[in-house]
Amino acid sequence: MAPPADLRCCAVLSVLILSLLISPSFAIYCDEDDCYDLLGVSQNANASEIKKAYYKLSLKYHPDKNPDPESRKLFVKIANAYEILKDEATREQYDYAIAHPEEVFYNTARYYHAYYGHKTDPRAVLVGLLLVLSAFQYLNGWTRYNQAVAMVKKTPAYKNRLRALELERSGGITNKKKTNRQMEKKTEEDLSKELELDIKGAEKPCVWELLGVRFVLLPYTLGKLLFWCGCWFWRYKVKRVSYSWDDASYLTRKALGVPLDAWMNIDDSTKEDLIQRRLWVKSNLESYVAEMRKEYKRRR
Repeated sequence: MAPPADLRCCAVLSVLILSLLISPSFAIYCDEDDCYDLLGVSQNANASEIKKAYYKLSLKYHPDKNPDPESRKLFVKIANAYEILKDEATREQYDYAIAHPEEVFYNTARYYHAYYGHKTDPRAVLVGLLLVLSAFQYLNGWTRYNQAVAMVKKTPAYKNRLRALELERSGGITNKKKTNRQMEKKTEEDLSKELELDIKGAEKPCVWELLGVRFVLLPYTLGKLLFWCGCWFWRYKVKRVSYSWDDASYLTRKALGVPLDAWMNIDDSTKEDLIQRRLWVKSNLESYVAEMRKEYKRRR
């Protein structure tokens, strides 16, 4: 029973496509020619024999030696074949393509990677990438900050602060014909520059926080961290001295999970009490948490 006509057509088409794809897998190197045949050497020839054959043919077919137009075309092919075979890596790829013509896509990918791959110094690529990311980070930071400032300026609280600052500058004298909405634009801009807006989560971008700067300073940062860890270990693990105020504050803050800016806003007496409790000790922290829960329930 003969196969359906559709299947036969598909089979023929597959064979045609395969035949078209197989030939370029090694023909991409020297077109329809064989690189070894162009130089007149065998596939087992060593680098010295290949070089000698190329110089011999270049003397014969070089455009300066031979005015024949066909020799110019042949010389280009010979030079291309020599470029491929003189390099061990590309020659190995070419030999592999000859031995495995069925691996079309693999051979083609190796060829284009060898000849058109990115040959820029990886260090230059890294520097360029850091510069681009840092620029994007800096511009994005300013965009977020400006958007946050624009939103804050629309709030009544900001307008009240602006009005209070205007009264302070004018000595408490106000123009009854003016209202908060009638403040001159220029005056508003001048006064707004004097108001320091501290917007959490949308601060002004800092150059020292940029990715590129932090990467450059990474060795210094790591060195400083290792030095601090070494001093801490020597002082408190080896010599076993009492914690200083700053170090006790750091341990207390870490135990409670309090951010640095929030810790700075706590009054000194409360800080003193928390530090005296030695909350970096697990049992003391558990007792403190239980105490706070009881106090919260009692107040409710």
